[in-house]
Amino acid sequence: MKILMIGDVMGKPGRQAVAALLPDLKKDLGVDFVIANGENAAAGRGITPKIAEEFFETGVDVITTGNHIWDQREIVPVLDEEIALLRPANYPDKAPGRGMLKKNGVTVLNLQGRTFMPAIDCPFLKADALLEGVAEGETVIVDMHAEATSEKVGMGRYLDGRVTAVVGTHTHVPTADAQVLPGGTAHVTDVGMVGPKESIIGVTIDSVISRFLTGMPARLPVAEKSKIVQFNSMLIESDEATGRAVSIARIDREYERDGV
Repeated sequence: MKILMIGDVMGKPGRQAVAALLPDLKKDLGVDFVIANGENAAAGRGITPKIAEEFFETGVDVITTGNHIWDQREIVPVLDEEIALLRPANYPDKAPGRGMLKKNGVTVLNLQGRTFMPAIDCPFLKADALLEGVAEGETVIVDMHAEATSEKVGMGRYLDGRVTAVVGTHTHVPTADAQVLPGGTAHVTDVGMVGPKESIIGVTIDSVISRFLTGMPARLPVAEKSKIVQFNSMLIESDEATGRAVSIARIDREYERDGV
C-alpha cells in the first residue's frame, strides 16, 4: 500500500496547490491513501467545514491537525460528527472530536507534542493506550505534531516496530532524515508544508522580521502574494501483510499560481 502524507497546508495558496497537484500525484505515484495536515488551512489558523470538504473532494482521505484546531469556532461541533477529521488524541478526553480513526484499511493516529507547546496529556502514554486496540499487522500512520525535533524523533523511536510510520509536522521546514527504523517503522522529523515559498514558514516576511526586531505582538498573515507554492509530502509504502514500512521517500513539488 502506498500512502501520501502531505505537510501542513498553509492558507489559500496551500489549498490551491493541493487541488492542482494531488490528482496527478495520486495517479503518477500509484497512491492508495492520502493524509493531509490541515491545521493552517484557514488563513493560516485552523480549518473550516467547507475547507475540509474541499480537501475530501480533491482526494484527501483523512485530515490531521494540531494546536490550531480550535481557532475556527465553526469546526468544533463538526469534530464530533462522522467526518475523517482528527484533532490530537492527547487533548483531554472531554474535548470535542477524536484523535484516531480507521478508514479504507489504514489507521491514522494524530498526536501533539508538549515541549514548547500547550500543556496537554502525554502523547507517548496516549499512543500506548490507543495502540492496544489496534490489531497486529495493521497499517498505522502517526502524525506527530510537535515543535521540538527531539520529541518527534523520540516518538519515532518509541513506536518503532509498533506502527507503520511516524511523520512529524508543525514546523513547516522539511527535514532530510527520512528512514525506515530498525523495527520497520518509517520516520521523518518534519514533512514540511504546502505553502508560499516567498515567505517565512508560510507567513509574510516583513511581519515576521518586524516581530523579531521589535519583540511586539503582530499579525502574521499568510504570504498571499507569493507566486510559487512549495508542496512537501512523504510517500510511505507499507507491507499489508505485516503493517511494517517498506520505504519512505520525500515527494516535493512546486506550483505556480495564476494571477499573482
